Amino acid sequence: MSLSPTGALRQSGHLFAMALDVLRTLPRRPFQAREFIQQAWFIASVTILPTALVSIPFGAVIALQIGSLTRQLGAQSFSGAASVLAVLREASPIVTALLIAGAGGTAICADLGARKIREEIDAMQVLGIDPIHRLVVPRVLASMVVAVLLNGLVSVVGVAGGYFFNVVLQNGTPGAYLASFTTLAQLSDLWAAEIKALVFGAIAAIVASYKGLTAKGGPKGVGDAVNQSVVITFMVLFVTNFVMTAVYFQVVPQRG
Repeated sequence: MSLSPTGALRQSGHLFAMALDVLRTLPRRPFQAREFIQQAWFIASVTILPTALVSIPFGAVIALQIGSLTRQLGAQSFSGAASVLAVLREASPIVTALLIAGAGGTAICADLGARKIREEIDAMQVLGIDPIHRLVVPRVLASMVVAVLLNGLVSVVGVAGGYFFNVVLQNGTPGAYLASFTTLAQLSDLWAAEIKALVFGAIAAIVASYKGLTAKGGPKGVGDAVNQSVVITFMVLFVTNFVMTAVYFQVVPQRG
């Protein structure tokens, strides 16, 4: 991968062009249902357990920090509301994105990269089979679906972990913690988190597929492509998260 500004700009343009190709190919028939189911099951199998394990400390740290802050301010009754808002609005989509990119994205990139260096992609093109339609689109859709489901899992596990640590370790009141859930959070926060997860899943799969399909240089090139896909995905995800959060605050009125 070129380190020059023109090379980076060229790579960004090719990545964006591939994203447009994926969008253009989405409605094309026949839909690769078998590939979609296999990829969805594979991505879910490699991400469910790590996601659940990571979301527990995320919820615990948020609950401990917010519980300590609300105690200092004399507003312990709002600890549950603040914790749920933080987990639901920011922690869940970010954890989902990191796990989808780190576990599912690397597997997608390695698989497509191995096919590329074995010249399977070139053979498909010679036979008139579009690799975007046959391989990339099912992986992008599977990543999006799994990301939405994982976001719900992270929300539930994170809130439950926050409740446990707030009530057990900080001697919080269970009733006040649960009763304050809807004080600050609202249903639109959940929808925004799910939309974020959907977009993050698509970005992770598209970046991983692009780096896999452009891998070269043998097995070492595939390894380099996997590393680059993770770094690029994280950078794009954090920028996208900032933009989507800023738009959400401008569009949706917040509870005070």
